[in-house]
Amino acid sequence: MRSLLRKLRLFRALPRSERLLLLEAAAALPLIACGLRLFGMQSFLASLERLAGRLARTDPCDDPAVRIARTRWLVAAAASNGLYRGTCLSRSTTLWWLLRRQGIASELRLGVRREGKELVAHAWIECGGVVVNERPETLESYTPFGETLTR
Repeated sequence: MRSLLRKLRLFRALPRSERLLLLEAAAALPLIACGLRLFGMQSFLASLERLAGRLARTDPCDDPAVRIARTRWLVAAAASNGLYRGTCLSRSTTLWWLLRRQGIASELRLGVRREGKELVAHAWIECGGVVVNERPETLESYTPFGETLTR
């Protein structure tokens, strides 16, 4: 119970724009995961891109680096504390979509690595070639696909 009250206090302490973004991220995570499964990646990403343009909004913070960091943090908080944790793909796609809605160009990247006989895939976001939602050392073992999935 204390944990829940603490989380509610932290939520209420956020600026209104960040509370809304956190709620958007929490709602988008499961919807994006379902959309990726139902419609396939390329088709669904194209639809999200069109939707992001129509639902574009501005943020009171003018510094894109701050907006990127806060949006990344809010998506991670939604995944950690919400009803749906998501996969790296659904979390990264959610982050990419929310950044696009704020007018911030980002790329959804995929890479693979071998673990024994298995291939393991991972998704992350880059802005201007800089990894946003993952530690760069974590990605050292992944071989990225040549092209980004989004622009």
